[in-house]
Amino acid sequence: MSTIHYPLYKREDTDAFFALFQNNLANFVVIAVSMLGMGFPASIVFGKVIPGAAVAVMVGNLYYAYMAKRLAVKEGRTDVTALSYGISTPVMFVFLFGILAPANALTGDPELAWKIAVGAAFLSGLVETLVSLTGNWVRSHLPRAAMLGALAGVAITFIAGEMLFNTFSLPVVGLVSLAVILVGVVGKITMPFNIPASLFAVLIGTVLAFTLGYQSHSAISEGLANVGFYPILPTLAPFEGMSYLFGTLVGLLAVLIPITLYNAIETMNNVDAMSAEGDSYDVRECQAVDGVGTMIGAMFGGLFPTTVYIATVGSKQMGAGRGYSILNAIVFGIAAMTGIIAAFSAIIPLAAIAPILVFVGMSMVAAPFNSTDKKYYPAVAIAMLPYLANYVMTRFNNAAGETVAGISEGIVPLGQGAMFTAILLGAMTVAIIDRNFKQAITFSLIASFLSFTGFMHAPALAFNAAPDFTLGYVLVTVFFAYCFLTHDARGKKTNKTPSIQKAAS
Repeated sequence: MSTIHYPLYKREDTDAFFALFQNNLANFVVIAVSMLGMGFPASIVFGKVIPGAAVAVMVGNLYYAYMAKRLAVKEGRTDVTALSYGISTPVMFVFLFGILAPANALTGDPELAWKIAVGAAFLSGLVETLVSLTGNWVRSHLPRAAMLGALAGVAITFIAGEMLFNTFSLPVVGLVSLAVILVGVVGKITMPFNIPASLFAVLIGTVLAFTLGYQSHSAISEGLANVGFYPILPTLAPFEGMSYLFGTLVGLLAVLIPITLYNAIETMNNVDAMSAEGDSYDVRECQAVDGVGTMIGAMFGGLFPTTVYIATVGSKQMGAGRGYSILNAIVFGIAAMTGIIAAFSAIIPLAAIAPILVFVGMSMVAAPFNSTDKKYYPAVAIAMLPYLANYVMTRFNNAAGETVAGISEGIVPLGQGAMFTAILLGAMTVAIIDRNFKQAITFSLIASFLSFTGFMHAPALAFNAAPDFTLGYVLVTVFFAYCFLTHDARGKKTNKTPSIQKAAS
């Protein structure tokens, strides 16, 4: 018997590496800038948080490379793509401003606030690991059109849209880099000297920025000032921090639990997206890897949950294998220990790397339409819409209610718990298309329960958190029950009511 040759690294991995690396790099830069702005010392930011987050990234990327190898051998294929992995961007913002910032404000002690946030991250990873036990069951009972539609909503707003805005913020740099990506990746035309398109886009964008004066040379010295040696050391901080989470700061659990469930669903969606592209991974194992990776990162000082990235589909379309994931782990380990992340973020303009993610977002928006039956397109479309509200809401931060009130008072509640709302609206639409009103009733009841408990359409967990939405979904359930009683599976109206007929017999 002959064995397949699944390469450790191939040329296509280079493009995918830069797409994944800059995604993680952007998150690391946001983390560093935000924490320094909150008053956290550089010793904590670059000496503990960044190395700890890098450990989580390293563990997950190496394991997903192993999973890709295992799948390639099992199915006898050489075109398997490893899952992209890193810090979840939406969850990162919640941990920064919903857990770390309040902890810092309440304690007045950055060191203690860091420990509390690290404890929250460890607990979040533990919860996601437990949730993984039901991952495949949930996946099999949620329509693909609903899950991929919700995913496309994230892609068109936070990835393709946000990165296109950044591309156009510096047009001389961004437009040229975007043209390189479209020609090289979409048009599949070879770049000069066979340089990978993504690398060529970053290089030419950076050179243009410095040559034309859009990027100051002082940025280089500012970035290099943070270069040094930051050892990766384990810490017992998570356990000390958790003692406060179950004590005086128990209120932070109301933020922790829903965002962890969101993270688990995000992983499930992204794994399902790769299944639609031909690489089928076990969603339970992936959720467990994300949870364990988060816990290990917390044990080294990192305070941000990790997830499978939706950018994996873009990597798949680039033809990547497992090498990009392995390289990402190695580079981030080196970058975290040396402080190079700060230097990279200062030297490379965002407009030069944003077009790479524009392509990734484009791929994700196209994916559900390419992998679902045409009749389910309305379900995909409605599942995308809640994230438009979520994007507007999160970009205005705490002032969202006042800022967008003149547009529509429905923006904020629609954006709250957007992942749950998107999936359930999409799932109800699929059930209606299939004339499966029993299933539609189930999804509307779940929506009512999540609204009642505050997972959807409410700013925080509470009983009767969104009464109007709770009642609304209950009335929708009643309407679906009427449809079930009066229509058969083909959508034709029946001439009898089942309950009356049964009583008469």
